[in-house]
Amino acid sequence: MLSRVLVPLDGSELAEKALPEAQKITKPGGEIILLTAVDPPEYLSYSLYGTQPVPPQPVGAGELDFIAVSRDMAVQSEAYLKRLAAELEQVGFQARPLIEVGAPAEVIIKTAQAQRAEAVVMCTHGRSGLSRWILGSVTNKVLSAAPCPVFVIPPQRDQT
Repeated sequence: MLSRVLVPLDGSELAEKALPEAQKITKPGGEIILLTAVDPPEYLSYSLYGTQPVPPQPVGAGELDFIAVSRDMAVQSEAYLKRLAAELEQVGFQARPLIEVGAPAEVIIKTAQAQRAEAVVMCTHGRSGLSRWILGSVTNKVLSAAPCPVFVIPPQRDQT
């Protein structure tokens, strides 16, 4: 069993499916580091995220206030990670929430190294085709450069 495991989370239910798997490989009393990468998009493309368009609040000639967006994302992430950390602590793990700014794959790789993680446990969205090309594959980037083993939890597909 491992002593220190890193779990990247993006706020989705899918990403949270990595938590039970991380608990399985982390020894009782071990540390689970909960990481969120805050990376505000340069341009908001609502069609990629499946949400309804909300007009951005411009700073100047059509520019988004990225500082405000980053701050809002960090505040929301902090509350989210603290809630999950409390749940992990209730079942006997040490849990540490971390919020880092940057591209998710880079943040995961650098954090795994800096925190001396023995493993990364993460879910993959299982995108393919155009959406994978546009969004890239965070999982593939982490797999190719992580300083430790990476446990990848695949998305559950309907068996219908």
